[in-house]
Amino acid sequence: MKLDLTAKTFAKVIEADLIGVLHAVLINEVAYDTRKLPRTEGVVFFALKGAKQSGFAHISSAYQLGLRNFVVEEVPLQPLPEANYFVVKDSLFALQRLAAFHRQRITYPILAITGGIGKTTVKEWIAQLLGAQLKVYRSPKSYNSQIGVALSLLTLPLDGDLAIIEAAITKPGEMPRLQEMIQANYCLVTTKNKGTRHEFSSPAAYVEDLLLLTKNCQWVLDGDDYDPSKIDNFEQLALSIPFSDPIRIQNAKLALACALQFGTCTAQAVAQLPNLANRLETFEGINGATLINDTYTLDLIAFEGALSFLKTTSDGKPLMVCCLLAPNQSSSKPAIIALLEAQQITQYYIWEALPSELPNITNHAVLIKGNQYALTEALLSKWKQKSHSTTVSYDLSALGHNLRQYQQSIAPATKVLAIVKAQAYGAGLDQIAQQLVRNGINYFGVAYADEGVLLRKAGIELPILVMNAEPASFEKCITHHLEPAIYSLEHLDAFIRVLISNRIQGFPIHLKLDTGMHRLGFLPEQIQRLLQTIRAQPEVLVQSVYSHLACADDPQHPMNAQQIQIFKDLCTQIQAALPYPFIRHILNSEGAAHFPEAQFDMVRLGIGLFGVNHDPRFEAKLKPVFSWSSRISQLKKLSKGAFIGYGCTDELPQNTQIAIIPVGYADGFKRSLSNGVGGVFIDGQYCPTVGKVCMDMIMVLAPNARPDAEVEIIGFNQGLSDFARKAQTIPYEILTSISPRVQRTYTND
Repeated sequence: MKLDLTAKTFAKVIEADLIGVLHAVLINEVAYDTRKLPRTEGVVFFALKGAKQSGFAHISSAYQLGLRNFVVEEVPLQPLPEANYFVVKDSLFALQRLAAFHRQRITYPILAITGGIGKTTVKEWIAQLLGAQLKVYRSPKSYNSQIGVALSLLTLPLDGDLAIIEAAITKPGEMPRLQEMIQANYCLVTTKNKGTRHEFSSPAAYVEDLLLLTKNCQWVLDGDDYDPSKIDNFEQLALSIPFSDPIRIQNAKLALACALQFGTCTAQAVAQLPNLANRLETFEGINGATLINDTYTLDLIAFEGALSFLKTTSDGKPLMVCCLLAPNQSSSKPAIIALLEAQQITQYYIWEALPSELPNITNHAVLIKGNQYALTEALLSKWKQKSHSTTVSYDLSALGHNLRQYQQSIAPATKVLAIVKAQAYGAGLDQIAQQLVRNGINYFGVAYADEGVLLRKAGIELPILVMNAEPASFEKCITHHLEPAIYSLEHLDAFIRVLISNRIQGFPIHLKLDTGMHRLGFLPEQIQRLLQTIRAQPEVLVQSVYSHLACADDPQHPMNAQQIQIFKDLCTQIQAALPYPFIRHILNSEGAAHFPEAQFDMVRLGIGLFGVNHDPRFEAKLKPVFSWSSRISQLKKLSKGAFIGYGCTDELPQNTQIAIIPVGYADGFKRSLSNGVGGVFIDGQYCPTVGKVCMDMIMVLAPNARPDAEVEIIGFNQGLSDFARKAQTIPYEILTSISPRVQRTYTND
């Protein structure tokens, strides 16, 4: 959508002072990320503030890319030539004022969707049910934040029949701003009783703010309290819903009930509701390829975003796009080709059916686009690297969300070091590290130098701390600019000798102090001798001094205060002896949540980034990153008295059905979960194990399961911490023990 605003009008709308030379320009589009610039003419860059970074720092790079219009909160000390600066008090408020202005120009109604969970799925299904009879526009994917809603509104054309805008809140005070922008004619609340309530004081406070969106609406559909019997033809159409699990059935019924408020629906349309991923999914492909699956919509706006994601995650691989069209979508082909060529995509294929000979994807980054679910599955089955039906999935957008939650709990000047040892807790070093870089971390931490080398080969340029740098790996540290942690005088002496032989001075090192945990590290009585060596050896430069709390997950333990005080005293002693500053850090994920007074200069985040924290109040702010699923291999109806599995340790007390699932202790499903100790969820029902866990499979009691049903091992119904508790272990062990043979997939909003 072109805004078509003169610089003067634009400045008036966002309440800005205009400073610049090119006032006779038209403002047509907005941008806030220099990595997502499809064009520059007529584009204005909003320098938005983030938790750790500000768009103000990227003005120079945006200018080099061709942008000349900038919304800023202060003018640079050295203004760029030929640049317009729209100076505002708050750049986010300015973006929202622009969105509210554009909303007033739209004459067709807006349906707002909010609630704890299910918003994006319900939105997409409503659009699909109404798409044949109405011109429906909707916010791309999960664009439901303070920024996302504004951007969604700004993409809406002036002509249409209905717009569907998603809105989400994470803390008090956010909904009034969303409501003022959206000015919804109608509102759908998916649920008020589920989902993360973040910083709200109570569930009631969350619901009160949520319902502010319904102000001035002609009607409100409440997913927790609506009567489908009062909706014409609802019960008959609901019989065609193609799902069997409770969550998708609930969401599909809600979408149907809402769609029937605007028009008619057919049983065929209901039966064709797709099983939406709603997020970009990344898979390992054959022959070194990376596959990105984004096949739930053909919106050009969403297409543009997917292309941006393809470029930022390709790791230098050649780009390819495969677009799968339904027969009635052929008219979209010219616009798709124009978009691909404008984005300089030279390898692309647009199909209505899979060709007999597929293109060679060796070492390519491939985006698969469209909404042909059957074709997508057929294509992925040929191109995915592994065929094991057990899959672990990592939600990269949740990873970014969790990082932001920690960033909000620490001081703005405090740096963040992300621990990605053990293949990022089994998640895959490349994918996790790249996402963390995009979200603005400052440092990486690994256990061994080889892990740091892998990060460097993946293009990571941030500093990397190697926490267990063995002498045999010192040469690798030097070659790949990895910074070793030094934990003993002998260790320091060995590294200095290597530096001398390489004629290197001022190489960064990190001093590990033992303040009470008694693993690696210098004891307090060794500090003076350590300092004598460092002062005498110009080969090394102390980059940081750190320690580790033994009881960070128990905030009341007296050991925490004792260690923090010892660390503080030792840092004071070291700083007095060195002529330069260094970074101090003692807090891990648990510590960062519990001891704000001990943040010092940096915190180290590991398991917390995956949504795990011992404090339920803090964990409520986080989102699960990890999920684990499989499918039923076989169902068996067995009679009372039948024995199950090795050793005949379980005898069935009655006639029942069991399900055999292709996951076992070789995949990471612990043998300790045998004989009903553990279990899985099938179609929303808990199914305990029966018999012993085998190397490659488990058996579970599943009296109501369907053939080939999806099996949730860890996910919505059974969280990572719950699963680990049943296995009598900790989440770390579960994450790191998932076998490499299990397919990894990555999703990203």
